[in-house]
Amino acid sequence: MKNLFAIIIAITILFISCKQKNTTTPHIQIQTEKGDIEIELYPLQAPKTVAAFLSYVDSGFYNNSNFYRVLNDENQPSNAPKTELIQGGIWKSNYKKAESIPGIPHETTQQTGILHTDGVISLARLAPGTAGTEFFICIGKQPGLDYGGENVEDKQGFATFGKVVNGMDVVRKIYRQNENDQYFDPPVAIYNIVRL
Repeated sequence: MKNLFAIIIAITILFISCKQKNTTTPHIQIQTEKGDIEIELYPLQAPKTVAAFLSYVDSGFYNNSNFYRVLNDENQPSNAPKTELIQGGIWKSNYKKAESIPGIPHETTQQTGILHTDGVISLARLAPGTAGTEFFICIGKQPGLDYGGENVEDKQGFATFGKVVNGMDVVRKIYRQNENDQYFDPPVAIYNIVRL
């Protein structure tokens, strides 16, 4: 009887420890009309970017937002370096909120060591330090978006901060949706982004 009790306690402790949140590499889930995308975040490599993004998640900013932009081989100028990605956030659903967000200090791929490879999530921006709620997910390798890359005039690249660990099939399904001049027609609904 004592052995059975000890086994039950051990299993309970193991179950509880497995349910505790992973603070080293927290996971989030992007819940979309096409399915769910699970992303692992890297706060040790990109602490400012991850902290800001998680604060937006925790504040419910992404509730009823969308993926609204796509870059593919067909919708970019033929004489420019190509990029493949899907972009989302609150710009289309809550423009005033997106505009009110202060810029996040820019953490380059040279600093983080997280390159723009298949499934990597990164922040959209204009100038360095202007990124806010808008993000994109890479389809395939995109070295032109890294520090020193040819796709960004200032050569500072974009701030990577995590990677898809489940749901790349959903990312690719979204990527293949109808678009007009780089914008999904219609946008793909993001019901919410939540911590796991």
